[in-house]
Amino acid sequence: MAAELPETNLPTELWDGELVMSPAPSFFHQEIVARFYKLLDAWVEQHRLGKTALAPLDMVLAPHRSVQPDVIFIANERLGIIGECVEGTADLVAEVLSPGTRRRDRLDKRDLYEQHGVKEYWLIDPEARTVEVLFRERGEYHLVGRWQPDGQAASHLLKGFKIPVRELFGSAVSVKGQN
Repeated sequence: MAAELPETNLPTELWDGELVMSPAPSFFHQEIVARFYKLLDAWVEQHRLGKTALAPLDMVLAPHRSVQPDVIFIANERLGIIGECVEGTADLVAEVLSPGTRRRDRLDKRDLYEQHGVKEYWLIDPEARTVEVLFRERGEYHLVGRWQPDGQAASHLLKGFKIPVRELFGSAVSVKGQN
C-alpha cells in the first residue's frame, strides 16, 4: 500500500506491487507544472468547485497501484477520497511529458486512468508544445482536442476553463534540450 512506501522526493509509483522510481523532473518540467496548477487552482477556487493538488502526492487506485500525477482536481462531491493521500481517482489529472516518462504517460497511464475512471486527462507535451485533452465517456477516452501554442486548450469537464497554450510554455527555458 502507498503508506508503506519509503518517503522520498523522487517521483515514486507502485505498479502491480513493483516500485517504480523516476529521476527528479527538470526545472523546465516543473515550471510548466506550476503554471498549469496555478491557472487550474485559481479557476477552481474562483468557482468553488473542489480542490487541486500537485505532485508529489499519492493517488491510490488499488492496493498495489499508486501513482503521482503532476496535477489533480477533485470535485466537491468527491472530497471524501482525500486523506493522507488520495484514496481513489481524481476527476481531472494532468501530466507534463518528459523524455523519460513520455511512453508511460501517453500509453500506460492513459490506459490506467481510463480503466480507473479519471474523467479528464490532460497531456502537456513540452517537446511538441501541444496540449491534448481526453474525456472519458462510456468507459473510454475520446479526444476533446489537441492544441498548438496559438490555441486555447479547453476542458470538457470544467465548462469554461481554458488555457492559452503559449502561456503554459511561456518563457520557460529548456536547458540543453531537456524537459
